[in-house]
Amino acid sequence: MLAEESTGSLAPIELRDGVVRMLDQTLLPAEVRYIETAAWRDVEVAIRRLAVRGAPLIGIAAAYALALAARAGDDVAAAARALAATRPTAVNLHWALDRMLAAAGRGGGLEAEARRIHQEQIEADLRMGEAGAAFIADGDTLLTHCNTGALATGGIGTALGAVTTAHRQGKRLRVFVDETRPLLQGARLTAWELAREGIAHDIIVDAAAAGMIARGRIRSVFVGADRIAANGDVANKVGTYALALAAQAHAVPFYVVAPVSTIDPATRSGSDIDIEERSGEEVLSLASNRVAPESSSALNPAFDVTPAALLTAIVTEQGVLRAPFAGAIAGVTRPAAVAR
Repeated sequence: MLAEESTGSLAPIELRDGVVRMLDQTLLPAEVRYIETAAWRDVEVAIRRLAVRGAPLIGIAAAYALALAARAGDDVAAAARALAATRPTAVNLHWALDRMLAAAGRGGGLEAEARRIHQEQIEADLRMGEAGAAFIADGDTLLTHCNTGALATGGIGTALGAVTTAHRQGKRLRVFVDETRPLLQGARLTAWELAREGIAHDIIVDAAAAGMIARGRIRSVFVGADRIAANGDVANKVGTYALALAAQAHAVPFYVVAPVSTIDPATRSGSDIDIEERSGEEVLSLASNRVAPESSSALNPAFDVTPAALLTAIVTEQGVLRAPFAGAIAGVTRPAAVAR
């Protein structure tokens, strides 16, 4: 069921009276509309088609979906397997599902556990925001890629949460926002969030970023992550690796802001990360209109891997991690996730 909403407080997901309410991010910024459902399979579809997106928010959505499955008397383990298959790269999804299944095994209430996961993310975002804002000075110009704000986490965001925190501290900022092709999460979502917050920003095409770094227009780069390996390699929205290379070449700090739940100690390095391949139609079409010749095909990797050697720091809710990352990560991570 779809429910019209006016732009008020931003709540990308919540659970009310046995109904999950999700902001349909595919319609932004033109339309603010919520999906309301009591069926866990509707949440599965929403995750798959990117109505709900962002690694932490995907985990929260999956947790709420399992709460719906339990309420309906459905097979929770089967629901978890179906949800796990929606987005293979984002480890928060699997982390949340493992946590919910563990709660079910203890006989715990799944709705209460899902709410805890959501609340903990909100609190983690605030801590990451404060830690990340410490690296942002008054008058800075920043570059960000994809979307890492409230829309991606259900809190204030990860990388964009640090920017928002710095702005609320009174620091004057300007943010350059990569369009983030092919689905324009930067132009559609990040710019929308920055506009709502009153933060000065410019949208740039992805290919312009390296040149702007080279010309000294950008003081630092802030990105999120979908999975961080045990050695510090980072899987994030495709295009992140190129930004990290440009930043290193011109001595520009490159910060990854992500919760500890995004770190997967069971993944040894970036070469072990499963990179999601999405439909080529996302590349071949723009606003549902095909822009390439009918005979053309397209490859559409949704993520790439940035080696740990290119990172200045990883900002988490448990502190700022620096090289050597393997040791720093081992100090904050939970025990390895349940095998999947």
